[in-house]
Amino acid sequence: MKQFSALLLKEWRENLRNYKLFWIPVVFILLGVTEPLSNYYLPQILDATGGLPEGAVIELPDPEPEQLMVAVMGQFQLIGMLVLVLAYMGSIAGERRNGTATLLYVRPLSYTSYFLSKWLVASIVALLSVWAGFLAGYYYTAVLFSAVPFGDFLAFAATYSVWIVLVVTLVLFASASMPSAGLAAGLTLAALLVLQLVHSLFGSQWDWSPFRLPNYAASFLDIGPDAVAISWTFVISLVCLIVLAAMGIWFAKKNRAKTKV
Repeated sequence: MKQFSALLLKEWRENLRNYKLFWIPVVFILLGVTEPLSNYYLPQILDATGGLPEGAVIELPDPEPEQLMVAVMGQFQLIGMLVLVLAYMGSIAGERRNGTATLLYVRPLSYTSYFLSKWLVASIVALLSVWAGFLAGYYYTAVLFSAVPFGDFLAFAATYSVWIVLVVTLVLFASASMPSAGLAAGLTLAALLVLQLVHSLFGSQWDWSPFRLPNYAASFLDIGPDAVAISWTFVISLVCLIVLAAMGIWFAKKNRAKTKV
């Protein structure tokens, strides 16, 4: 436990030193406010770009607040996840490749503590960023349009948080198993792409797929997901998370010999 605390403090300081604790939330906040602001000022934007007959009046129906929050989640699914992959792809592979892990590996080291300290800090930063982005989007949606019921918003954000933690775990598993940060990023993105393709082809027959978590999150803003289906999805997601973490710990120990000493 003492070693885990020391490694956790090390990771926290590194995230402070390289400003991940600041710039990642800022990116998500910007993504969160983009949708409500762009929709609110869309008539002015179209008018400023020109190309409309003189005297024409642009009247667009106000989007539903639920649609805006789902659009914010869509930004996180594309740009946000790419940011997380790029931010943490070198967490283990980068240390192993540039030799900074040498000071750790020459001492008796609990690889479970080593991996979990990185996982916990990366998950905290990711969740802080996602919630900051969602809250920023929620605030501007409420001010400029109307508010989503706050209870529904909490269920929506909490369900999506499970998906984000699963993605972070996949990134760290890839970083532990690959010899370089670039390959770790490639493995993560390829895995997400291939699994998403498989899910789009066959996922309609499996209501418990972890890839349904974003859809289930969005459904909380409407009629809500099926309780049995989302419960089993949480269970399957937890199993996947544990398996990825266990494999990440094993790879971190197995690839110790590849560290520069």
